[in-house]
Amino acid sequence: MPDANLFAANLSEVLKPVAEARGLPNAHYVSDEMFAAEREAVLFDTWAGLTVGAQVPQPGDAIPVSFLGMPLVAVRGRDGQVRVFQNTCRHRGMILVSEKGKVGNVIRCPYHSWSYALSGELKATPHVGGPGHNTHAEIDRATLGLVEIRSHVWRDVVFVNVNGNAPAFEDYAADVMARWAEFEQPIHHGGPESSFSFDVACNWKLAVENYCESYHLPWIHPGLNSYSRLEDHYHIEEPGHFSGQGTRVYRPTLTTDGRRFPDHQGLSDKWDAGAEYIALYPNVLFGVHRDHSYAIILEPAAKDRTIEHVEIYYADPAVQGEPFRDMRTANAKMWYGVFEEDVFVVEGMQTGRMGRYFDGGKFSPAMDGPTHMFHHWVAERLSQVQLAAE
Repeated sequence: MPDANLFAANLSEVLKPVAEARGLPNAHYVSDEMFAAEREAVLFDTWAGLTVGAQVPQPGDAIPVSFLGMPLVAVRGRDGQVRVFQNTCRHRGMILVSEKGKVGNVIRCPYHSWSYALSGELKATPHVGGPGHNTHAEIDRATLGLVEIRSHVWRDVVFVNVNGNAPAFEDYAADVMARWAEFEQPIHHGGPESSFSFDVACNWKLAVENYCESYHLPWIHPGLNSYSRLEDHYHIEEPGHFSGQGTRVYRPTLTTDGRRFPDHQGLSDKWDAGAEYIALYPNVLFGVHRDHSYAIILEPAAKDRTIEHVEIYYADPAVQGEPFRDMRTANAKMWYGVFEEDVFVVEGMQTGRMGRYFDGGKFSPAMDGPTHMFHHWVAERLSQVQLAAE
């Protein structure tokens, strides 16, 4: 943990109202010490996004994920439920699943073949009692199942609470779930062309900060701003939970013949041409539209490296078929272009944090409220840890 006095001094300016506040100081973007502190207080203590259910679509599918150095594996069980386990054999600590794919009916350790059910129970321990003896009095299989990590799936995102001390997800995300109650309908992944990623040289928080605000649209996204202008946008602010932006005008043309994707059923009029983009703290960026949505999971690979995993979904399963392939491809290409335009910005801000005289920056009270709200949330969580340590 960083020095307590420095820690408190760093955060006091961030916790002020937006008109008076400074942003998080440079150390929160370039310091190994701060990265480690945020790993625990901001990412492991809360509900962080890990992967999506679409990556493990069928029973027996598994995907290993290194989450801030912690080896995890998401598995879809025979009951269709996605579970997350520590990706470590209970025998000698061998990694169980090394690559995405189908594990079948059991998760088998490649070292000594200890095997686990998809629900985590230890099922087989070959030769554990000596050659030909698969049991031993001191090996109690009932107590040696895989360590399950608390998880919850919402909008196909697999959230994990590594330290196990967060409120129930339904309470943690109650406000955003209520805000988007109209979208509590099945969503359908668009397939391979609807899944892509960016490996970005920046701290993960900068990707959240940039996503929260629409201030940069005219200069960074001139194409998007041509049909969804800055003045069409509004702030979304839910202190302590999420922030972002919405637009009253979003209906781009993807084809020359005017075809559209099928819409969600029963939406209110605000969604006829509206859309919303929310950062659910800490690391998941959501976008919803009347006909499609997306989720971006920010993987904090290092203090100065983030992998942005983008997954696009549709309201109607028919969109997964061949007749919509060209439109799915065009939509994915459009969003890829929009998100790619942000890369130089977040990488530039990361480089800027090496300027020793940068003081966290001055927020625009009119335009930067959602971004400051995220800074405030991070600072508040770190402050709570600092107070508990005193």
